[in-house]
Amino acid sequence: MHPRVNVVTLAVRDLKTSLDFYRDGLGLLGKIIGTEYVDSVSGASGAVALFELQGGLILALYPRSDFIRDAKIADAAGPSQAEFSLGYLTKSRREVDALVRQATAAGARVTEAPRERAWGIYSGYFSDPDGHLWEIIYNRAMPVRDEPVKPTAKAARRIGGKSAALKEQV
Repeated sequence: MHPRVNVVTLAVRDLKTSLDFYRDGLGLLGKIIGTEYVDSVSGASGAVALFELQGGLILALYPRSDFIRDAKIADAAGPSQAEFSLGYLTKSRREVDALVRQATAAGARVTEAPRERAWGIYSGYFSDPDGHLWEIIYNRAMPVRDEPVKPTAKAARRIGGKSAALKEQV
C-alpha cells in the first residue's frame, strides 16, 4: 500500500440534499452519477455524488442505506461525530470565520465557534446536514497552496464509473 488517500466517502441520508449543501452552499464542483446502476449481489444503488478536490482527492457522497449494503456492515450504533473530522486549512483567521459563516448559511450547525487553541492554531467546527464534522483551521506553520480544480471526467473513471454516466443527473 502506498501512503495516500484518494477517495473520502461520506454516508448521507439524502443524496440530493447533501449535493445541494456541498455544491450550492459550499461551492464545490460536483454532480450525481451512476443512478442507472444497481449491484446484483448487495442490492446497493450506484448513485453517488462526486467532487474532485485539489491534489486529485475525491469527496464522494453515498446514500447511507446503500453504503451499508455495499460494505456489508451492521448499523447498530448509527452515525457518530466522535470518530473523525475533515480538516480544511485556510490562509488566515479571517478566512476561517468567513467559511464557518458560509457553511452556517448553507445549513451547517456550528459545534464550536472559531477561536484560538492552546496548541497554536485558530479553528472552528461545524457539522454538515448529515452530522459529518468539519474543522476549519488556520495554522501559520502549514501554508496553503491553492491550485485551481478543473472539472474532469477522471474522477468518475477512477472509481469505476463510465464516462457516459457523467451526464448531470440532477
